[in-house]
Amino acid sequence: MTDTRAGFVALIGEPNAGKSTLTNRMVGAKVSIVTHKVQTTRARIRGVAIEGNAQLVFVDTPGLFRPRRRLDRAMVAAAWGGAADADVVVLMIEAHRGITEGAQAIIDALVERISPNQIVALAINKIDRVKSEVLLKLTQDLNEAYDFKETFMISAERGHGVDALREWVATQVPEGPWLYPEDQIADLPMRMIAAEMTREKLTLRLHQELPYQMTVETEHWEERKDGSCKIDQKIFVMRDGHKGIVLGNKGETIKAVSKAAREELEEFLGRRVHLFLQVKVRPNWLEEKERYNEMGLNFRDGNA
Repeated sequence: MTDTRAGFVALIGEPNAGKSTLTNRMVGAKVSIVTHKVQTTRARIRGVAIEGNAQLVFVDTPGLFRPRRRLDRAMVAAAWGGAADADVVVLMIEAHRGITEGAQAIIDALVERISPNQIVALAINKIDRVKSEVLLKLTQDLNEAYDFKETFMISAERGHGVDALREWVATQVPEGPWLYPEDQIADLPMRMIAAEMTREKLTLRLHQELPYQMTVETEHWEERKDGSCKIDQKIFVMRDGHKGIVLGNKGETIKAVSKAAREELEEFLGRRVHLFLQVKVRPNWLEEKERYNEMGLNFRDGNA
């Protein structure tokens, strides 16, 4: 293969700006957790897309927000680390929210944290929620606030403008050999992707009742002779009361979560999956280094 290009593309923005949805849309497969609950992307999930002769490695960063706890600080450090290492950075802004205090803080931080020769583009998302004159004014204001190389109007959920963004990014990444085999869509180990899928189902089911104080780990993965696989996962919660919420009345919640996660895993892997979930109370999991390693985060980054 000649004249190939390859590079890392970091999507940054506030929580819920649509970064995970855009990653999945760009890659054409579900590699990133998508829920209506903010701050659901904990590690920098990389999805790989091919556009012409270019291989694009999308780094879906955790949303940038004001960190309070160790986990928050580690997530924000991961986000800025992903941006600093990328060949192209795409800032996502929600059209209907405009330049919020959080968005302004990110723009200010871009000036400090991103090198001047790095390529930074603007993607205004959820454009179907505002009138065209509002969109034009927002575009103007944002480009006055920062010197973006290019601006795109998109709807990550519906796919509008996404192809144009991907095609442009493909021309911006450096020339060079591809970084991954052609058939590899995500560089996260399958164990972590499986854990993320289960955590997404939990978050969707319990978004009112349970805060962020739970995590999922794939403890054991066994390949079986018949082509299926057996996956054992642990759900860590901080209190006994949380365990009861996750289990649900007569175990109905955990059964529903297990079924939904198993079905999605089977679709993703293209084979039968035997999924077993166990809930464990770990009051201090937010302070345990091993939990951060499992999430692909740096425990030290959580220090104040």
